Amino acid sequence: MLAYIIIWEEIYLVGKKEILDILDKNNIKYELIEHEAVYTMEDVDRLNIKDKGIEVKNLFLRDDKGKNHYLIVAKEDTNIDIKELKNKIQSTRLSFASEERLNKYLKLTRGCVSPFGVLNDNLKEVKVFIDMNLKDKDSIGVHPNENTSTIFISTSDIERIIKAHGNYVSYVSI
Repeated sequence: MLAYIIIWEEIYLVGKKEILDILDKNNIKYELIEHEAVYTMEDVDRLNIKDKGIEVKNLFLRDDKGKNHYLIVAKEDTNIDIKELKNKIQSTRLSFASEERLNKYLKLTRGCVSPFGVLNDNLKEVKVFIDMNLKDKDSIGVHPNENTSTIFISTSDIERIIKAHGNYVSYVSI
């Protein structure tokens, strides 16, 4: 077990290459699958890569005043009721954040949302909530901040990378 994760604070934009470097330098086990660009869970389903692990969806949300931002990570088929979720994460009313906010906070565009996006959150403002059903899973599929590949990695390694970067991360029953 790693005592720490090596994260580069000076990198302006963390993309696929930088993510793979972080994983390799920390001897984190993963599998990378290259594929066509995907924008929806339906697009992901057509890739036929479910045998590699659990596909997840990622929602980038904001509170009603736009002061707090949240990244929600859940199994692809999870029905997320954001009205109920607000109480579980102790927020005010939630709504989907705009693409402008997605770019501002995570330096990502629609279709590329990923837990690795918080590595671009230099001010560490985005809070990450992972569905409790994903805790201790050995292989979940997430984008490396671009939607033309998927990395299958353990949930615990994702959690450690987020914590090492300095963002808040917690599990929640969705």
